[in-house]
Formats: sequence, C-alpha cells, structure tokens
Amino acid sequence: MDAFLHSATELLILIFLIIVFMQSGIDKVFNWKENLSWLKEHFSETPLENLVPLLLATLLLIETASGILCAIGLYQIIILGESSIALYGSILSCISLLMLMFGQRMAKDYEGAKTIAVYFIPAILLVYILQT
Repeated sequence: MDAFLHSATELLILIFLIIVFMQSGIDKVFNWKENLSWLKEHFSETPLENLVPLLLATLLLIETASGILCAIGLYQIIILGESSIALYGSILSCISLLMLMFGQRMAKDYEGAKTIAVYFIPAILLVYILQT
C-alpha cells in the first residue's frame, strides 16, 4: 500500500493507459473487418487511402505494446520500486496517440483530433513525471 500512496499519480495514469490501449488493441483484433472497413471509408480521400490495412496493423502492434509495457511498468513500480518500463510504456503511448492524431488530421476529422488530445495530456504528463 505504501508503494501505491507514494506513486499514486503514476499508477493511476498507467492504469488509465492500460485500459485505453489494451481495450483498443482487443477491439482491433476481434473487430478487424469492421475497423478496416470504417477506416478505409474514413481515409478514402486522403494520401493514406491505400495504406489503411498496413497502418491499422502497425497501430494494433504499437497500441498493444503500449498497454503491455504500461502493465509491466505498473507491476515494476509497485513491486520493485523501479519505473523504467513504465517510462517506455508511456512514451510508446504518446507515439500511438500522435499516430492517431496524425490520421485524424489527415482525414480532416478535427473533432476526432480533439478527442485524441484529451488522451495525450495524461500520457505526456506521465512521461514528464517519470523522467523527473
């Protein structure tokens, strides 16, 4: 309990990122066809149009890795008092969100891009906290 109280901010943001990225990765795996179909339509008039399957697979891998690294980092902070894996997970989470932001901006989905920014704030805050 002492580790949780000492690192509550880091642990809560890690849990948030685990939920976000593991759920997103699981959704992409179990609803691949629906996601791919929607994204092909979403990017139909952008330079990314022909890259959608590759980009979706890349995003799936990076999001899943982000969630896994954050989960390992959570364990590492609580049990070992170390935060290096949590930092890697938070950095990869930021990269995932930047990829999503880039896609939303390319598709001119500015409302979707604003939503991504809301997720980016705690992720970048965690990077900052873990670096200090």
